[in-house]
Amino acid sequence: MQGKKKYEEKLFTAIQLSRRIPSNNYYRKLKRSIDFSFIYKLTESLYGKKGKESLDPVVFFKLCFIRTHENISSDRKLIALCRIRLDLLFFLDYNLDDKLPAPSTVSHTRRYYPDTLFNEICETVEQKHLEINTK
Repeated sequence: MQGKKKYEEKLFTAIQLSRRIPSNNYYRKLKRSIDFSFIYKLTESLYGKKGKESLDPVVFFKLCFIRTHENISSDRKLIALCRIRLDLLFFLDYNLDDKLPAPSTVSHTRRYYPDTLFNEICETVEQKHLEINTK
């Protein structure tokens, strides 16, 4: 007898992204190999102690990394891709139901960083990435 898959959308689903991403996935390897926490120390002087919480600087620079390595031309396309790619959500430390930053927030944050600091962080991340790929 021929089977026929019936789709019923579930309201609630228990999914652990870490179980869905293969161990050899590029972004899983990066997440495991690069400690992005150095970014907090380099950027803390740019943030006040009160007010609305900003986009996490580590998330911002991971988004910049994704944009470069996926050859994406706009923040809108970047966020759209991150919404549908489980490995990117996992790399960013987002769950399926977490709201990603708005593209305009990513663009605004990019303008907020001084060029020298932005370039320093991007170069450091890229250097760590290259070290991983040469091992």
